[in-house]
Amino acid sequence: MQIIKNIKDMQALSRRLRAENKTIGFVPTMGALHEGHLSLIRHSQNINSITVVSIFINPIQFGPNEDLKQYPQDLEGDLNRLSSLNPVIVFTPVASEMYPESFSTSVTVGSLGGILCGASRPGHFNGVATVVAKLFNIVRPDNAYFGQKDFQQTVIIKKLIKDLNFDINVIICPTVRELDGLAMSSRNTYLNNEERRASAVLYRALKFGEELILSGGMVEAPSVKGQIGKLITAEPLAKIDYVEIVDPHSLAKADKIASPVAICIAVIIGKTRLIDNLLVESK
Repeated sequence: MQIIKNIKDMQALSRRLRAENKTIGFVPTMGALHEGHLSLIRHSQNINSITVVSIFINPIQFGPNEDLKQYPQDLEGDLNRLSSLNPVIVFTPVASEMYPESFSTSVTVGSLGGILCGASRPGHFNGVATVVAKLFNIVRPDNAYFGQKDFQQTVIIKKLIKDLNFDINVIICPTVRELDGLAMSSRNTYLNNEERRASAVLYRALKFGEELILSGGMVEAPSVKGQIGKLITAEPLAKIDYVEIVDPHSLAKADKIASPVAICIAVIIGKTRLIDNLLVESK
């Protein structure tokens, strides 16, 4: 396992690998790695000559009242987890190099960044798009891997690549879940035992919504959203941020449900905000 901390060194290595006609797969992370991240890495290793994993907690995607200081950090543990997946290249830049004092350029993602999670996290997706664009230019991958759990993020990154003409393929991999359906997330570590039990309501609500849609008995999106909301609010520790049914490509809110759609939810359990989604397509 090769660990690179310097941007120039990462760029030089990428140039050499591309000159050797090796394909580069890229998995960007903020650390606190779990099985969801590892599954992305395995997907990359199945296809590419070399896989690069970045570990960088991106400060510009956190709002002033968000959990940057509390965000879980365990670089030693992350490296131990990655050691079983050799060979990988680990890129671990520091914030002062990614964003020096002179840094003033950013990516603005437009209306897609102001809906769903963006409504309660203004500027978040501009920060995500900026760091992803920087990482793409540093690593210069052929293929980049993201998890479906962060569904809005995947739609925005696909548009970023199209709009800015990055020559990169984006592969969206299935959400990895715990036994009770909870999507794996670094923020799950914030949950105490009671909150962890309550958090299973997210997946139950998504599957309930899927059943309502596939049954054909409900075609009005507001009705389905209302039923999903009732199930979630029956859990005393759960507070809804949003429940939406959207077009999976544009994220436009659905009125009448036509296949396919994405059910997207954000729920606060205790003090922890969790997101999840489910793609629903008639067979």
